[in-house]
Amino acid sequence: MNKIWDVILVGGGLANGLIAWRLKQCQPQLDVLLLEAGSAPGGNHTWSFHHQDLSEAQHAWLAPFVAHRWDGYEVRFPVLNRTLPGGYLSITSERFAEVISAALGDRLRTHSEAMAVAPDCVQLRSGDTLHARAVIDGRGYQPGPHLAVGSQAFVGQEWQLAQPHGLVRPILMDATVDQQEGYRFVYTLPLSPDSLLIEDTHYIDRSALDADRSRQNIADYALSQGWQLRTLQREEQGSLPITLAGQHDAFWQQAQGQPRSGLRAGLFHATTGYSLPLAATLADTIAAQSAVDHAALFTLIRGVAGDQWRRQRFFRMLNRMLFLAGRPEQRWQVMQRFYGLNDRLIARFYAGQLTLTDMARILTGKPPVPVREALRAVLKQTPRLRAF
Repeated sequence: MNKIWDVILVGGGLANGLIAWRLKQCQPQLDVLLLEAGSAPGGNHTWSFHHQDLSEAQHAWLAPFVAHRWDGYEVRFPVLNRTLPGGYLSITSERFAEVISAALGDRLRTHSEAMAVAPDCVQLRSGDTLHARAVIDGRGYQPGPHLAVGSQAFVGQEWQLAQPHGLVRPILMDATVDQQEGYRFVYTLPLSPDSLLIEDTHYIDRSALDADRSRQNIADYALSQGWQLRTLQREEQGSLPITLAGQHDAFWQQAQGQPRSGLRAGLFHATTGYSLPLAATLADTIAAQSAVDHAALFTLIRGVAGDQWRRQRFFRMLNRMLFLAGRPEQRWQVMQRFYGLNDRLIARFYAGQLTLTDMARILTGKPPVPVREALRAVLKQTPRLRAF
């Protein structure tokens, strides 16, 4: 007779990896299997977050995954340079794979691509079919007709430099660069005294970047900063959905009872694309449940996602202003104005914890885009953008 697992997690990315980690900690009696199509969990990514994004309890259990920590970060705009306080942390895919692999042992199966996923079984490319009380699909964002989205697309390169770079904290946004065809900035993490992760990032209306152009952008930026690039260690590419509007109930009806996690469940910050805080919250929520059958988990995860959807209504409105109001090459003005606000408000923005007073403050004053276009964008509930 075929084994029936308690939980099978399809996709070894951030969300499912953290669910597996928390289930092992909180409910070690469960038979949990993590399936990854590639050679290691985590793929080729860097996940970053602010200290205020998580509770102290979450910081404690996530600590083994954290590869880098900094005190504060910088932003740079044409008429604003600012250093903001607060911890900033990053998890690398290498550290993630190391921790998850050691914790799960043979409960992690790599090179296991799923061809068909159902709430209680998974069919693999190998021809095997695995059964479980619950299957959670965490294979990344899936385009569909029920969300209107823009894109935060990027190419990132990790470089060993010929000399120390001199940075003591990350540069989250350097928007002094040529905007090209939308809101563009360079994101830089100092990984060691002479190594950097440099990302060329664009908020654009489609998901794909010209990778060669982005590589040249990175080289040009390094030259402008006086950094001599010596050895390319790795490159990552990605495209994060930025939600403008949607029909949440229809999005989950389309799931047809299939529990989902991470980007596939719509669990990401609508404006920044950051997914780690919500992945941690979902992992905690699932690990605290006594019922782990697929119907119970579907209801649970849909409830978590629905709560976040309601909380992020204001962020979707801001996104429509960013993408739909004014000329694309002037979008940086929206972000420059925002980063001139109170640092505690900015921290609450990243954490998705804005108060009504915060919202009013963000909207107060002269808007950095034409008023008529801003109002039209705010009121538009079904913008037409390319799905990706």
